[in-house]
Amino acid sequence: MKVKICLLLTGLFILLIIQPLSAQNKGKQPNIILIIADDVGWNDLGCYGNTEVYTPNIDRMAGEGIRFTNTYLTASSCSPSRTSIISGRYPHNTGSAELHTPLPPEVAIFPELLQQAGYYTAQAGKWHMGDAARRGFDIIHDNGKENGDGGEALWLSSLRERPKEKPFFMWFAAIDAHRPWGPNDFSGKNDPNKITPPPYLANTENTKEDLAKYYDEITRFDDYIGKVEAELKSQGVLDNTIIIIMADNGQPFPRSKTRVYDSGMKTPFVVKWNEGLSRKGAVSSSLISVIDIAPTLLELLGAEVQPGFQGKSFAKVLKDPASKFRNYVFSEHNWHDYEALERMVRTKDYLYVLNLRPNLSNPGPADSNKSPSFQDLKDIRDAGELTAAQAEIFMTPRPAEELFDCSKDPMQLVNVASLSEYQTHLKDMRQVLQQWRKETFDNSPENITKDWYDRETGDPLDVEKARGEMPGGTKAIQTNAKGPF
Repeated sequence: MKVKICLLLTGLFILLIIQPLSAQNKGKQPNIILIIADDVGWNDLGCYGNTEVYTPNIDRMAGEGIRFTNTYLTASSCSPSRTSIISGRYPHNTGSAELHTPLPPEVAIFPELLQQAGYYTAQAGKWHMGDAARRGFDIIHDNGKENGDGGEALWLSSLRERPKEKPFFMWFAAIDAHRPWGPNDFSGKNDPNKITPPPYLANTENTKEDLAKYYDEITRFDDYIGKVEAELKSQGVLDNTIIIIMADNGQPFPRSKTRVYDSGMKTPFVVKWNEGLSRKGAVSSSLISVIDIAPTLLELLGAEVQPGFQGKSFAKVLKDPASKFRNYVFSEHNWHDYEALERMVRTKDYLYVLNLRPNLSNPGPADSNKSPSFQDLKDIRDAGELTAAQAEIFMTPRPAEELFDCSKDPMQLVNVASLSEYQTHLKDMRQVLQQWRKETFDNSPENITKDWYDRETGDPLDVEKARGEMPGGTKAIQTNAKGPF
């Protein structure tokens, strides 16, 4: 009861602050479109150096805006990643730390604050956040069939049907490029013969074909973004619209989706805003967490950022892309098809992993484990021909601690935690993570959710699909502590 009363008072306080600001800035507030890809790796766009994928619209927009190269998710898992973005809080602080768990009603979300500030708010595409988060939107289009195979079919109509007298916020969430791959207008656009798989995947025809189909869905995602931009231009609102392009987790391949390495947690992040960016075509290496998105958008609106957000505004980076922002970003891996409990802290140069289930292998989600790419790795394993990078997903037991020197090893392939020359860095990173866990009330429940799928085949297990205890709990939901910054 005390929590509900506190949240009610906080909501009233926010309303009192935002309403005068919205009246003062009426007609000047920027429109906002947040576009989220599903299961797209940070470097699977042309503007991030990938010469094998066709993404002309995003590439051009990156050249007209700011391309961020060090933006990190808090979870490489659909629903906890999205609820973290919309609430500006870490997954274990939302009460929805595991896949398919809804955001509780007591957790504030930033679209609701935009609503209170006079914004029209709409969603189209994938939802996956539960019923409570719906209160922040005037309209939600989450019917799978109406949204089309890639989840983008209602984006344009959402823009056309909006009330024209209000500033607007759109949450456009694609299903592209989530497995299974479906045929689309761009099928075959990306040539498998020109694809070089990363070293942790097999360099085989089946894996290249798998990647090519994945790229085809990214190309469709890119095409719809171009259509959204053209629609904004035709309505005369493009220049005053903030467009953010990002993803919810890494590519749905072994050693990417669900994992806490950059292949799972790093997201593409492109911001275009013709009237609001002082520099066009800039590249920012500032360290950003996706929990920083909510307070940033509210500051750009002119609203005071409230304590419920664990992130901080990076509005200054939009003005000066070279400015320093964070020292640390934190991420977590909780249940996603399989029992898991990992924590990660990343700095500009180092990545530290705490593995609290070292007895378990860590291949990826069930859909990835049913893929041709995973089958190729199993075939190579059975033939005794795996490289060290490929063998990592099958390793058991796993190291309880991992440390990577990202300046020398950007793919995080070599664990240096045992090397004497890295012991100072290991100790520092360990202490920072421990501080973050303590301050944000992260915990390590023994009875967490068990496997629902077979780790070798990805097929459902004949078990009761029961939830265990999720990390965090009541104290974590109530705290506003941010941890080290």
